[in-house]
Amino acid sequence: MDIVIDVSQMDPTFADQIAAEPGGEHIRRCFACGTCTASCPVREVTERYNPRRIIRMAMLGLREAVLSSDFIWLCSTCYACYERCPQDVRITELMHAIKNVAVREGYIHPSFRTQVDLLRQHGRLYDITDFENEKRAEQGLPAIAERAEDFGKIFAATSLDTLIQPAEEGA
Repeated sequence: MDIVIDVSQMDPTFADQIAAEPGGEHIRRCFACGTCTASCPVREVTERYNPRRIIRMAMLGLREAVLSSDFIWLCSTCYACYERCPQDVRITELMHAIKNVAVREGYIHPSFRTQVDLLRQHGRLYDITDFENEKRAEQGLPAIAERAEDFGKIFAATSLDTLIQPAEEGA
């Protein structure tokens, strides 16, 4: 299947923007050898995550295709690609740099929105019920209380509350 790329959608400054991010400095060292892809455990599970293809798309300036995709969020940060890359591209750090650009431009994966919503509502990612607190008391451990207001203060101080709107409000 041939894929047609509209040249008008290419941004020649996209790779420069990634290279300016901490962790993205070595993006231009990649010569697409495929070592990163061959050693990636996520790649074994899904064809959607292909570090070599992501880098190639970024170098071609396919900003929208890279930033709006969900595959940039799939890196497991195992560092297998990092350790084996003959050009020292540091792919794990590069994926963080791309994610930082994505978030700054408003492309935030739904799973992160859900996590922020949970922190905003409960002050933690997992629901702790009375049952869990009773079991903790039996073990001599203190009960865990919701402290959502602490996260509200952090979100306000870091502007995270304006960056990531609750999931029901949309992006």
